[in-house]
Amino acid sequence: MKKNFIPTIDISSLLNGLNSKKSKETIKKIEKACVEIGFFQIVNHGMNKKQIQSISNVGNKFFRSSEQNKIKLAPKKWNNKNKNIYRGYFPKDVNGKEGLDIGDTKVTKKYAQRTKNQYIEYLNLNKSIDKKSIKSLSQYFDNIFILCEILFKSVIKLYKDDTNISKKTFSRLKTLSTLRFNYYPKQTKPVEISKQDGVALGCETHVDSGIFTVLYQDKIGGLQVQNRKNKKWHDVPFNKKALIVNTGRALEFLSKGKFKATNHRVLWNKTERMSIPFFFEPSYDFKMNTSFLHKSKIDNSGIIYEKFLNQSLKKFVEYQR
Repeated sequence: MKKNFIPTIDISSLLNGLNSKKSKETIKKIEKACVEIGFFQIVNHGMNKKQIQSISNVGNKFFRSSEQNKIKLAPKKWNNKNKNIYRGYFPKDVNGKEGLDIGDTKVTKKYAQRTKNQYIEYLNLNKSIDKKSIKSLSQYFDNIFILCEILFKSVIKLYKDDTNISKKTFSRLKTLSTLRFNYYPKQTKPVEISKQDGVALGCETHVDSGIFTVLYQDKIGGLQVQNRKNKKWHDVPFNKKALIVNTGRALEFLSKGKFKATNHRVLWNKTERMSIPFFFEPSYDFKMNTSFLHKSKIDNSGIIYEKFLNQSLKKFVEYQR
């Protein structure tokens, strides 16, 4: 049997702490996967099947609703009645797929107005989504955020014993983390043709900007990862028990290039599909400085993450304002 390019890691030991022998073995597996590939699948991650199915149902229900309903959550560029600029609903004529970006569900209208940051927005989900679904969204955001914190603390553990320094990086309300729903309708034509190998794509080749991305993909699949050494592409197999994790540019920066962000893409598929990535990103005012992982005393200089993200998003058409 051919071995999968993408490793699968049981992270159950990490849910009970990072200091046991089993936890340390798991952390080394994560390190190996991040260094060599930049992608891995996780099982026994604490997110139960019912919860994942619930969040999938929320996405399916939203995208199957009327265009009139969906456009109520669109950024100002597509709905001038709205004030949200960064997050919200993205119509399919933007880049061949529909999207729904949701920021920290704890952000209130008053908090967003007081903060006055371009990425800290209050999105009034009640306009288009029922209360039960909003509750599912909030619970999923809370739980996936905690899971990502555990993964990030595992990386910190490779450098330092004090994993609580993660609090300097991530703060609820300040975090730029985003829960996204990508809906690929029955596309009549590809978004682009790969210049490398001529393959038709439903989503262009790219890397992610944050620390980690944790993704649920449905059984249709389509996600491919590039081997850094020989540049060949590998399918990420569907595993109903697994979530897919990949490293982003922020982690690459903080690790001085040890954990590189990896190219990935989505194949063009005439069958409709949905994926749900969670982009785990630092607080907007976190200073991007390599001393965070590499020195006992953290230097308080460096570009803030908000500006780092600005640079990363320039290539994505849906964020061009």
